[in-house]
Amino acid sequence: MKNQISKWLSILLPIALGVFLIGYTYDKFTPEQIEEIKAQFQNANYWYILISLFFGMLALFSRAYRWGFALQPLGYKPKLSTNFMAVCIAYFMNMTIPRSGEVSRALVLKKYEDVPFDKAFGTIIAERIVDFIFLLSFIALAILLQYDIFKKFVLDHLSVKQLGLLAFVVIAGFSIALWLYKKSSNKWILALKAKLSGLMEGLQSVLSMKKKGWFIFHSFFIWCCYILMFYVTIFALPETSNLSFNAVLMAFITGGVAITVTNSGFGAYPFLISKILLVYAVPETAGNAFGWIVWTSQTLMIVALGLLSFLILPILHKNK
Repeated sequence: MKNQISKWLSILLPIALGVFLIGYTYDKFTPEQIEEIKAQFQNANYWYILISLFFGMLALFSRAYRWGFALQPLGYKPKLSTNFMAVCIAYFMNMTIPRSGEVSRALVLKKYEDVPFDKAFGTIIAERIVDFIFLLSFIALAILLQYDIFKKFVLDHLSVKQLGLLAFVVIAGFSIALWLYKKSSNKWILALKAKLSGLMEGLQSVLSMKKKGWFIFHSFFIWCCYILMFYVTIFALPETSNLSFNAVLMAFITGGVAITVTNSGFGAYPFLISKILLVYAVPETAGNAFGWIVWTSQTLMIVALGLLSFLILPILHKNK
């Protein structure tokens, strides 16, 4: 019962937050501003959106190809097509239940390529760690390049006292979790420790792989595609087309954080994008329209690829 409640809360709370942010945002706009946003949607140059989705597809293919390097040291060589569709399904599932994509991705490989779940899941966790390092690197770069603007944006929304409290809560929560993991004899934690043995093998596969250079290259390529995917979209609207690369990088990491901490950025992505672009003198109406255009186009691509993958995988693996 508790697991069911937790599951539904993990789905409904991010959606509720998204709905609240949408209502909060549009409640502030006048009817004239609403009409302005509609006009921006109608007049946007969607050719740039299609080009951006091309870079998104490249990132997905590269992610699928990179996964093969992590699986090879474990003795598994799944088909690239299976890897690609597993990745697409993972992104699709993450839009429904947060973090369920990693599990579904490993399950796809277990079902269609006979790769043990814990080992496949371990390689996925390894990838996530690498991706998190890249995200942190881009955040650090953006803050370094735009420190004054970043400081102004944060302090406009959070006081120094609130930031200190947030840091304390994060550090305290992490410390308690670490202590429980090391000291607790709870059966659930003991089961988690046992499960981690398979995960560790997957994590170590990254360190023992023969083609580390190619793995790092694809990791870098994936994030370059992400940035290019975002950068190209600024030319869809006249109000955003003159943004500097530093501004694009700051907006990119803001959108990345929105997607990471919410249910695929629903509501939060356009809200935060419009707020950060406002710092760069982009009208809030244009920033909001831009955020929705980017989020909607990426979401439609993920939904289409995810559903197609669900349909095609059983056809390609009829005997499974």
